[in-house]
Amino acid sequence: MATGAKRPKVDYGSEMNPLQNFLQWCNTVGLRLSHKVCVSKEGTVAEYGMLAKDNIEEGEVLFTIPRSAVLHQGTTKVSAMLEKEKSSLESSSGWVPLLLALLYEYTSLQSQWKPYLSLWANFKTLDHPMFWSKEERDGLLRRTGIPEAVETDLANIQREYTNVVLPFIRKHPDLWNPGTHTLELYTQLVAFVMAYSFQEPQEEEDDDDDEEEEEVEKTKTPYQLMMVPMADMLNHVSNHNAILEFTLDSLKMVCVRPIHKGEEVFNTYGQLANWQLLHMYGFTEPHQSNSNDTVDIPIINLYKVATQGVQSDLARQLVEEKWEMLLELMQEKATFVFGKQGCLTDTELHSVLKVLCMSEEEFSEFKDHEGWEEDEEEEISLAFSYEGLPGLNASWKWLIHEAARLTASSYRDWEGGGSAPEGLSSRQQRALHVCCGQRSILHRLMELTKS
Repeated sequence: MATGAKRPKVDYGSEMNPLQNFLQWCNTVGLRLSHKVCVSKEGTVAEYGMLAKDNIEEGEVLFTIPRSAVLHQGTTKVSAMLEKEKSSLESSSGWVPLLLALLYEYTSLQSQWKPYLSLWANFKTLDHPMFWSKEERDGLLRRTGIPEAVETDLANIQREYTNVVLPFIRKHPDLWNPGTHTLELYTQLVAFVMAYSFQEPQEEEDDDDDEEEEEVEKTKTPYQLMMVPMADMLNHVSNHNAILEFTLDSLKMVCVRPIHKGEEVFNTYGQLANWQLLHMYGFTEPHQSNSNDTVDIPIINLYKVATQGVQSDLARQLVEEKWEMLLELMQEKATFVFGKQGCLTDTELHSVLKVLCMSEEEFSEFKDHEGWEEDEEEEISLAFSYEGLPGLNASWKWLIHEAARLTASSYRDWEGGGSAPEGLSSRQQRALHVCCGQRSILHRLMELTKS
């Protein structure tokens, strides 16, 4: 698939030994790879990828990874130390034990995972926006939500390293070294975990059967976040053809629809919009092919629209009272999320529009009764789908239309409209995918809500 999502291409020259060493290592740790697939740099959408060497049917297992080959804080050589002092490693992210394991294994010449980790000889090749300059982020990604998310990430990473990680590694100089295990390497490993880790889904517990629940607990792994060799070689697209399944003894990549010889095998990282893919993984899909793309409309934009053209002091006071009440229910930084089929936060949007469009008498009654009886969720969902939007009452449609227009006007202007101008850098191309995808949803929304 030529339009697949891409991790940035990296030029390691013609040196193929890291890949050959990794594949040999896979054999030694019991990782079984189907003869119908191969790992390759050629014919894939990114640096590494997996190709079908033969036709593959739905349900076929592409490879099986024993749990002993999976890297997390329970399998690392320093697992006993991490377990012993886990109470001192608690943090808001919950990633510190895994990251300490990676700090150790990545820099240890005797690491069991050295052939695997050597595939990333230089983590600077990761191109998450956290590694862009602030000027690039603010200029290329304005209004996408990414610059704010990155600033939060960087502040949290520095705080976590300074307050939790650094005191711990200083306490254990025989295993970690502040001169080697620096904030820079820690940040690179955070990006590595963001881009390549897997999270094991948690089983739903049956409250009615205590014995069965206890049995489930015994078989659960406490290490939800893990690095899975081979599985992280697969690239992502929304319309994927394989998925990772977790069993008690192993992890298996299973084909979910037929793959023809010569096609690339694609996993899915979840139903992610382009801004999420770029923020967490450092790549995007062409916005036309990402069925999970979304855009946020800030609640403040609805407030700005509601105050437009308000003439009298009494009318302005009424809008302000409504706004204060809404802020008690929601935060000023709240947003309404629209996807390619409609609003994904329809219940919240319904409530806000209902309040903003109330008459003075309706609002007074609303306050006296401390709310209202909510409409059925199914009715709300239909009303704010793309099929239902044209049928909304005029005042609601006007608010949505103008808020979408105000949001769209805040994006960076790209020469050439929605098409990619010639000579863009890879970062500019990815930023364009994010911005154009979000603006296309806003323009569709404006079309459906115009008078």
